Amino acid sequence: MINSWSYLKEYKSLRKRLLKSVDNTLMSGQLFFGKQMIKFEKNFIKTNKLKFGVSVGSGTDAIYIALLALDISNGDEVLTVSNTAIPTVSAIRSTGANVKFVDVNENYLIDVKKIEKLITNKTKVIIPVHLYGLSCDMDSICKLARKYNLKVIEDCAQAQGAKYKGKNVGTFGDAGCFSFYPTKILGAYGDGGFISTNSFSLLKKVRRIRFYGIEQNDHKNPFNKKYFSNEHGINSRLDEIQSTILNIKLSKVNSWIKKRSKLAQIYSRELKKTSLRLPSVPKDLKHVFHLYVVFHKKREIIIKKLNKNGIKININYPFPIHKMKAYKKNKNVKFKNLTNTEAFSKGIFSLPLYPDLDEKKILKITKIIKKTLKVL
Repeated sequence: MINSWSYLKEYKSLRKRLLKSVDNTLMSGQLFFGKQMIKFEKNFIKTNKLKFGVSVGSGTDAIYIALLALDISNGDEVLTVSNTAIPTVSAIRSTGANVKFVDVNENYLIDVKKIEKLITNKTKVIIPVHLYGLSCDMDSICKLARKYNLKVIEDCAQAQGAKYKGKNVGTFGDAGCFSFYPTKILGAYGDGGFISTNSFSLLKKVRRIRFYGIEQNDHKNPFNKKYFSNEHGINSRLDEIQSTILNIKLSKVNSWIKKRSKLAQIYSRELKKTSLRLPSVPKDLKHVFHLYVVFHKKREIIIKKLNKNGIKININYPFPIHKMKAYKKNKNVKFKNLTNTEAFSKGIFSLPLYPDLDEKKILKITKIIKKTLKVL
């Protein structure tokens, strides 16, 4: 059996170190806002070349809190894409803001050529989603944002370590939002998220909002013990156990990204002469291959054949958000002419790719695909 994703081999290799470290954390007597969280925030900022940052409870919370910190609320409008994970949109709607979907380009990313005509006097934020491990065109997006006085929140959930013209994602917009869901480039064994920003005033506001609006100080003393709320906030903390796990795994991220890239190169080499539409990497971009997504109009036949051979396949994402019941007829969700979004959703699927997947399994997968494609 070849799974679409698994953490078990990774866990076995880190198990002794993880268990010892988690035990030490539990014995410390502090479960929130302790040394492990402080250490992780500092190291994550350094690793990703961020200016400021704050850990939160999940990637969903990261987007939601970033929107709240930018004073987004009822009646405001946020532009983003429909071919994304539900949290991108659910976070927007949780603020009371309206969603307007922009179609995507050939790389499944927000089509910057289609943004400007959708901007109205209600538009406040653009959320580009760095999908599958590849950065959006941040120069064009930031230029539009400056022209129309809009805020930019980067959804970096699938793209930690990705770069646009040499700069890490999460460093371009007013805020960058990361997820530590287990399948991500850096995954916890539970939930976790992070908000990056270049603004110290926004940093302070995000820190307050993540913990009931209580004033929080710097890394050395993040929790002001005075239990007094200065503004409306929520409960979104990265606990000490997940911080401990992430501190250990963070040191492995660069090597894991290199392994992902190597495996992706094998896929591309073996499948380049087939009828599959393969991922492309535009000039000046670094793809971290959170997912290796291909396209074929007859994907169901291919997936069925792979499943018969013990290979599990995911489709990320089979239904664009605007096609889902919760949003399809929602008056607060606006869309039209999402031609590429809808066309791509009917043929995309993700081939297994994670650092502990060995090359022999990649070759097995590509052999079955090539054999299947010959008779289609």
